[in-house]
Amino acid sequence: MKNRILMPAMLVIATLLGACTSMPRTTSLLDQTHVEYRAAQNNPDVGRHAPLELKQAGEAMALADAASAERESAERIDRLAYLARQKVALTQEVAKRKAAEGDVASAEKTRDEMRLAQRTNEADRARQAADAARLASDAARRDTAAANARVSSLEAQLADLAAKKTERGMVITLGDVLFATDESQLNEQGQSTIRKLSQFLQEHPARNVLIEGFTDSTGSAAYNQQLSERRAGAVARSLNDQGIAHKRIETRGYGQEYPVASNATITDRQLNRRVEIVLSEDGGRIKPR
Repeated sequence: MKNRILMPAMLVIATLLGACTSMPRTTSLLDQTHVEYRAAQNNPDVGRHAPLELKQAGEAMALADAASAERESAERIDRLAYLARQKVALTQEVAKRKAAEGDVASAEKTRDEMRLAQRTNEADRARQAADAARLASDAARRDTAAANARVSSLEAQLADLAAKKTERGMVITLGDVLFATDESQLNEQGQSTIRKLSQFLQEHPARNVLIEGFTDSTGSAAYNQQLSERRAGAVARSLNDQGIAHKRIETRGYGQEYPVASNATITDRQLNRRVEIVLSEDGGRIKPR
């Protein structure tokens, strides 16, 4: 009697467990990309002006969904979702640009019609309308130029950031040559790099940074720890000076830990003397070491 009661219950539990293991693995980035992809699908300008880009975004979305369905690692799912998200953004920008170009053509047609109307007795009013059409055409051209600039900027950022992609996020490395010898002060070349990073962070306010300092094994461990902390702090202060809020910046010094090369040669030691700046995704979180 007892076995007859337990057996159905065990079958139900086994069924539930099997269902859980077959559920797709999702991430917040993948979910957000779905939202943005649906918005692109529902944008009538996309259907009219960017069907090819939308198709490519859909294919990238399908790859991310396939990885989710196969329950691959969260890092791979996020990497595929990130690429799909950028293609969705590119789709929206292309649609906006082409819509603006259509406005230019429409405005120019209107202007031509106004010129023809100048031959009538309503020449004065037609001239005023032509002037208005010219202003509209100029505005549409400016919108087209702005849309083109946004597309170019987005493509350039994709190329730059993809080259630095790691499992913790995108990483910018400041080498030892960007600091004064054995000092924590950034030189002019280092400051130039920080200015570019500051501009990127201002354009992407949802991203935070983790600044990590490292040294080689020359000298005492205590001195190296302090130097790594000072260099990370110098980068953070430079970002603060350029308007990046303290709450978006975290610093850590690791001294001679986590070398990227042996310390046997001058070249290898120089590679180990570095500052790594880890950029978060839009959620602001960075995976710890």
